[in-house]
Amino acid sequence: MNAPTEVVHLQEDIQHYIGGAVSPSATGRFADVFNPSTGRVTKRVALGDAAEVDKAVAAAGKAFKSWSEVSPLRRARVMFKYKALLEQHQDDLAAMITAEHGKVFTDAQGEVQRGIEVVEFACGIPQLLKGDYTAQVATGIDAFAMRQPLGVCAGITPFNFPVMVPMWMFPVAIACGNTFILKPSERDPSPSLLMAELLKQAGLPDGVFNVVQGDKTVVDAILHHPDIAAVSFVGSTPIAEYIYATGAAKGKRVQALGGAKNHAIVMPDADLDQAVDALMGAAYGSAGERCMAISVAVAVGNTGDALIEKLIPRVRNLKILDGMDLSAEMGPVVTSQHREKIMGYIQSGVEEGADLKVDGRGFKLAGHENGFYLGGTLFDHVRPEMKIYREEIFGPVLAVVRVPDFASAVELINAHEFGNGTCVFTRDGGTAREFCKQIKVGMVGVNVPIPVPMAFHSFGGWKRSLFGDIHAYGEEGVRFYSHYKSVMQRWPASIAKGAEFAMPTSK
Repeated sequence: MNAPTEVVHLQEDIQHYIGGAVSPSATGRFADVFNPSTGRVTKRVALGDAAEVDKAVAAAGKAFKSWSEVSPLRRARVMFKYKALLEQHQDDLAAMITAEHGKVFTDAQGEVQRGIEVVEFACGIPQLLKGDYTAQVATGIDAFAMRQPLGVCAGITPFNFPVMVPMWMFPVAIACGNTFILKPSERDPSPSLLMAELLKQAGLPDGVFNVVQGDKTVVDAILHHPDIAAVSFVGSTPIAEYIYATGAAKGKRVQALGGAKNHAIVMPDADLDQAVDALMGAAYGSAGERCMAISVAVAVGNTGDALIEKLIPRVRNLKILDGMDLSAEMGPVVTSQHREKIMGYIQSGVEEGADLKVDGRGFKLAGHENGFYLGGTLFDHVRPEMKIYREEIFGPVLAVVRVPDFASAVELINAHEFGNGTCVFTRDGGTAREFCKQIKVGMVGVNVPIPVPMAFHSFGGWKRSLFGDIHAYGEEGVRFYSHYKSVMQRWPASIAKGAEFAMPTSK
């Protein structure tokens, strides 16, 4: 167990951002923000309530009237300026992530870059908002279609990507002409205010982007507010299901991305060294706190022994350090509570009979004994009925499952309740082709362990990894954040005399 938390170097409280300015909370409720590497409280974050959500909605609603009338080209120019500012402050944002999440600085830099790429995509919004036109669709009648913004939109985002995941949402929403309210994780809220300030510097009008800090009280206020048109969420499956059911029942458009249990199939013909390199990064990068982390390696045929033999020394020798050390491969997990939860999963694996090859529970980093550190953990001979196989651990734990053949591997993955990401390691094109065709998962890699689509594609899983039918960012994001409207028109000179009671046709 960790020693009692020490509060040191307490900085200014993290507040809301409403109507273009920092907005101090009126609730008097705060939560501690930790540095996971030291276990110390470094800041406090305000926890809002329904009244503060009302205030943000009022500001966003007022701004929507004028922002929605701004031409797509002018909105895109704001995104261009915002992209340049983000690039200037990329390391500032990355340092904030490392300080409050714990992931290593180089990983945090990559997170910010992937967020910037969505902003870059949003710079092309005029092309994506073009409508369609058909002249003379029927005698004297022309038809056209257009996309229009929804209104006030909200995003509820997780701790593991405090910059990238919000940027999956608000750049596309804002470029489409909507206004936006962000509810970031209370675990690492500081980047939200810097992102807001940079938007203001880029020329975004006050009220178009707002931040309400908080917990479930704020989430529920967003879901029940009658003037919020759409909600986008990324987090665990139970909460995603709750967000979707509640928001949809209130008539909102909802996109709720849930949990994952991502499998990597290692075929007998795979380049084993390449597969091990990929598994190390995908399983232990960001301490496994990624929805696209590989947490199950499926060893096909006779590959299991050789795979385990290569993995054991690599897992034992992970460079686990403070995230600001540029030689670090892995940092701490986000909270002491999450650390305890992960250790409970490891104990469950032992009790259910999995073969624990590397146990990360005893790891301590010298000089950071109160930090939320775990070593890498590796299990072999994991079975599908085990808790460590069925549930998302969200930590540095890799489970190896052995199956006799490719068909068994596909059947195993397709039977799992989650369908977020998966990959196969093989040299055989036919195997890869069949894997891509047969697998019931939303994002698939062939010798690519974390197949997160680029910004001009779209991100989303299948089964209980996604509630709602529209994926995040890319053209799917444009569809989510806009109404499609179809118009048919004709003019008096072309109107036939007399009422028409039959179904109109193209004659």
